[in-house]
Amino acid sequence: MTVWLITGASRGFGRLLTGAALTGGDKVVAGARDARTVTKAFPEAGNDLLAVDLDVTDAGQVAAAVDAAKDRFGRIDVLVNNAGYGLFGSVEETPDVEVRQLFDTNVFGLLNVTRAVLPVLRRQRSGHVITMSSSAGFASSAGRGMYSASKAAVEAVSEALQEELRPLGIHVTIVEPGSFRTDFLSANSARQVAVGIDDYTDTVGSLLAAIEANDGKQPGDPAAAATAIRRLVAGANPPLRLQLGSDSLRLVEGKLDLVRQESDRWRALALSTDF
Repeated sequence: MTVWLITGASRGFGRLLTGAALTGGDKVVAGARDARTVTKAFPEAGNDLLAVDLDVTDAGQVAAAVDAAKDRFGRIDVLVNNAGYGLFGSVEETPDVEVRQLFDTNVFGLLNVTRAVLPVLRRQRSGHVITMSSSAGFASSAGRGMYSASKAAVEAVSEALQEELRPLGIHVTIVEPGSFRTDFLSANSARQVAVGIDDYTDTVGSLLAAIEANDGKQPGDPAAAATAIRRLVAGANPPLRLQLGSDSLRLVEGKLDLVRQESDRWRALALSTDF
């Protein structure tokens, strides 16, 4: 039996993963801004589900959720940092206030929850921290700059965490989904900054149009992603990064190829700076 703490559990990957864990006989602490939405979604879960009000930007709610998890189940085996949202638009036109709000949730909210859970995992000398990132966290592009920056930040944090926690028997994995048929592209999970500068119409404007056109047509099966994450947790020697979806693999592998090509092309100049 595994005890999960999942943030952003009211919809998308969080909700599906909550259901998959419960179906598999596990226990779940499911955090959402309104815990009632989770309770209503899983009326047959009984004592296996603990739904808690959890706004990841609220340190008090985070601490209360972790305390409730310990009181109910006595431990936490898997933390899934899933809460977050998308913000799309040109770097130049995205207002500072929206960038800060994005980072408050996607970065500082994740840090709030992770810091609160880690003392539990360290005492156990076991556990698994799952960071739900994105293929955009590894490879950015026009219109995704701010969202990609928030995900790149948590990927860097997770890389460091892996080094810090591995000696303590705690795993860390960054999950990088591609486009999955959740509500991520809807207004509930993604915000857009309108293109007002004509110079960005062909780049950022094309992305925003594609987001609207592709909502509900994404190639990824979110139920299969939830199953894959459960298999990841159950397996031995989990990876630091796991791409989900063929589009994510293509994007990540394409960037790796590009970085290698550029480093080869500019190797002489790079090496010329040593004494």
